[in-house]
Amino acid sequence: MFLDIRLLEQKPVRFNEIIAPGAIRFDTDIAQLGDLQAAGNAEYHEAAEEIRVRGEFSVPLQFTCDRCAEPFRTEIIDSFDLIYEPEPEAVAGQEIAIKHSESEIGYYKWPGVELNDILEEQVLLAVPMQRLCRADCKGICPVCGQNRNERDCNCQSSPADERWAALKNFQKVK
Repeated sequence: MFLDIRLLEQKPVRFNEIIAPGAIRFDTDIAQLGDLQAAGNAEYHEAAEEIRVRGEFSVPLQFTCDRCAEPFRTEIIDSFDLIYEPEPEAVAGQEIAIKHSESEIGYYKWPGVELNDILEEQVLLAVPMQRLCRADCKGICPVCGQNRNERDCNCQSSPADERWAALKNFQKVK
């Protein structure tokens, strides 16, 4: 859905979008398992020439656990409240400095902004940095590679490089 300024100038636009898997390209390590559902509204503030987009979304995704390397499914649910201003004019090859207060603002090119681009960005921002199948995931054994969630192994991990052995006796000074 394209949020066109010419339509937004007339009245705010409500959206209730269902986006099928594959319509938005996520990273290769993220699989969209079902429809991304998003609802909200967009409005144009003529005096400031800004578009405000508010809404919420939910999407079922599949990741690979960072500890045990097993795939797992989770649902990301989040909301957003965004402001888009006209993209500043720039001379080719020249960088534009922005103020700290402008770092939370997005920019659009005439005649508007694409809702799918907004949703893709918001989903990626909502994805946790550490992806765990569960909070108490035990991971895999560094010796034999066994998934410790499925079965405990009796491997003895070898000590680290002997050059670090002196640190074992290190005591924190209070």
